Amino acid sequence: MFAVLRTGGKQYRVAAGDKIAVEKLAGEAGDKITLGEVLLAGDGGEVKDAAGVVVSAEIIAQAKSEKVIVFKKRRRHNYRRKNGHRQQMTLLRILSVGGEEKKAAAKKDAAPKSDEASQAAAAPEAAPKKAPAKKAPAKTKTDAE
Repeated sequence: MFAVLRTGGKQYRVAAGDKIAVEKLAGEAGDKITLGEVLLAGDGGEVKDAAGVVVSAEIIAQAKSEKVIVFKKRRRHNYRRKNGHRQQMTLLRILSVGGEEKKAAAKKDAAPKSDEASQAAAAPEAAPKKAPAKKAPAKTKTDAE
């Protein structure tokens, strides 16, 4: 099964076992991440609906890409500037393509709370609200006379 996903402003066609270099993503080597923005999914020659398809990957390394040389020159003005740039990138190994997002993570976050904690969270103590003080109407010339 393959998927077309978008990350870092670019699109990649990936399958399980592929290695790709993408724009820098948060995480360290060995971390597992899910790439959720899947545009298209398919199996062989047939195209499937990409809704609910998740691509899971492992970060191999955080690295820099090849050096790009930036050279500026204005002829007959003795103006030359040479600069180099190495873009940050993340190397990924695609572990699996397909399947719905695992709901186990959602269940883990919604662990049962103790009775006291759940009551405190559900009904926080309501402090009595004070009514704002009313201002006396400003005196006009007729009131002063």
